[in-house]
This record gives sequence, C-alpha cells and structure tokens, in this order.
Amino acid sequence: MPDFLIEYLPVVFLFGIALVLSIAFLVVPTIIAPSDPDAEKVSTYECGFEAFDDSRMKFDVRFYLVAILFIIFDIEVAFLFPIAVSLDVVGVYGWTIMTIFLLELFAGLAYAWKIGALDWE
Repeated sequence: MPDFLIEYLPVVFLFGIALVLSIAFLVVPTIIAPSDPDAEKVSTYECGFEAFDDSRMKFDVRFYLVAILFIIFDIEVAFLFPIAVSLDVVGVYGWTIMTIFLLELFAGLAYAWKIGALDWE
C-alpha cells in the first residue's frame, strides 16, 4: 500500500466509527424504547397552541413580536462575537461603532419594554 494512502487511514477509521455510531443511534432506540403511543402523545402540538381545525385562524400578534425581538437580539450577539475576538485589530473606531450599534439596540429594547411588548398578559 503506498505511503500516501496510509496517511488517510485515520480518516477511514473515523468514517467507520461514524457509520457504526449513526446506525447504532438509529437501531438502539427502536429496540429499547417503549412503544405505547396514546392520543395525547401523538397529538400535534406547536407554538403553545393545541391543533386547530381551521388553518386560517388568527394568531395572537405577541407570538410574532417575541419571535422578531428574539431574532433581533440573536443577531446582536452574532455581531458582538467577531468584534470581541478582534478588538485589537478594529481598534477604537470599531469599538465606537459597536457601542453605537449596542446603544441603538438598547433604545429599541427600552421602547419595546415601555410599550409593553414584552408583557405576556
């Protein structure tokens, strides 16, 4: 066997282990898991609501508002991480821009809090 193929032997072992584990993760639960479904267990449950008959029923706008606020602040964290790990490269200018960005997001959070968008009652 050529030497360059021997260098790929750990990769072949890794794929073999991954294949065995993935098959085990699929087969073992079907063997040991209890199979006793009832109506409650197999019913559709999504977004805090029971399943509806009419798919065009109106939802409460608070679900959408909370989802949008979550996405906004999730994106904030996604923007904070690169600045945090490269603060020595971006310098004072990058830090200032990120501070302005955070202040804008904080103003949005304060406004949403003030109008009661975060209240669930």
